[in-house]
Amino acid sequence: MVTSLHIPRLVIAAPSSGSGKTTVATGLMAAFSERGLAVSSHKAGPDYIDPGYHALATGRPGRNLDAFMCGPELVAPLFAHGASGCDLALVEGVMGLYDGAAGRGELASTAQVAKLLRAPVVLVVDASSQSRSVAALVHGFASFDPQVRLGGVILNKVGSDRHEVMLREALEEAGMPVLGVLRRAPQVAAPSRHLGLVPVAERRTDALAAVSALADQVRQGCDLDALMALARTAPALACEAWAPQEALLPRPAPSRNAELRPRPVIAVAGGPAFTFSYAEHAELLTAAGAQVVTFDPLRDEALPEGTAGLVIGGGFPEVYAPELAANAPLREAVAAFAAAGGPVAAECAGLLYLARSLDGKPMCGVLDADARMSERLTLGYREAVAVSDSPLAATGTRLRGHEFHRTVIEPGAGSAPAWGFTHPERRVEGFVRRGVHASYLHTHWAAEPSVALRFAEAAARAR
Repeated sequence: MVTSLHIPRLVIAAPSSGSGKTTVATGLMAAFSERGLAVSSHKAGPDYIDPGYHALATGRPGRNLDAFMCGPELVAPLFAHGASGCDLALVEGVMGLYDGAAGRGELASTAQVAKLLRAPVVLVVDASSQSRSVAALVHGFASFDPQVRLGGVILNKVGSDRHEVMLREALEEAGMPVLGVLRRAPQVAAPSRHLGLVPVAERRTDALAAVSALADQVRQGCDLDALMALARTAPALACEAWAPQEALLPRPAPSRNAELRPRPVIAVAGGPAFTFSYAEHAELLTAAGAQVVTFDPLRDEALPEGTAGLVIGGGFPEVYAPELAANAPLREAVAAFAAAGGPVAAECAGLLYLARSLDGKPMCGVLDADARMSERLTLGYREAVAVSDSPLAATGTRLRGHEFHRTVIEPGAGSAPAWGFTHPERRVEGFVRRGVHASYLHTHWAAEPSVALRFAEAAARAR
């Protein structure tokens, strides 16, 4: 049933990457949360790391809105699902405001998400090397697409009081409200490495301090009342909120005996080495009848009791290869589970963990393949079709996903590959072996809930 969602909302965008979107968005989330508001946080695009900082700022799951992976038609329903019951929703953009999937126009851009959500946009501008030119820059972004409503600007990396005056005068001439001014503050910057920011799970104490400092900086430099007033101008959003139970329909009604059986345990890898996941995956598995239990391959020497399915998502196993290798009891348990035909879904970091070795360190040995770090970054959206039957996907299942890694695995595909890529290049990739589906491809199961149901049912049979 389509309903009208009345929730104040803003999209935090920028002219380009590196302008300070994450700094400002996370600081705003924390500052508004400290006011006692329930804040729903969202990230445009496939990024896993920024939502971890968002979750730290709001105390609620950080969620992604990706119009390529899930389709434009799911952006508003997934937003409504995450924002239900909240006082304010903030969406951090991806790259520059109008940047999207290569060669696909506005698809998966921040601008498209803003239009789908009918949300006003706040542009975060790195003002460190400009003064009056800022007005021309902002005017261009405001006029490029009349359907995108640019409601104001937050100036970042402002050098001095005089610099601020020049910037404000220029933007006043252009008729663009200045909603915040932030000075250079390197002490609140989050550390980065080869794939972006260091995830929250690897630096939780420092991350908490950084988020608190961001909240202080934003509170002092931004007009929170004006930002909230702008958020309240967002019109009612007419859509049906996505719900995992409804997404799995139609499905056969469980028999009375099935209702009395214990729920199959699906163990999901977590901890510092495996931080990449979408909240909807666990929600879908739970709705499909599974009991989702998290374990940490760095510390736990056994799989959770009663494990009937295993999900190993993305992360940074290359950073923790010595520690993962040292946990021989768990590696052996994973290998034994896979050898017995237990259903395993592994994405990217999970693929590396199932290999024989990673940078010369022994891994689980489930796959006849070896992985290593590479100088080349593999990054981009993919269109894929399942080419081998597995507990995750039937042959012919089509999904959109993305690759994001600086490692290679040799060989790149097994005798039964996981996926055939149809765009932007044609190749096969990944491994299907017994109950294992392992691949570099990150997918969002909300786009094709049947994979969650199929995997949960495979776990129920394995139990």
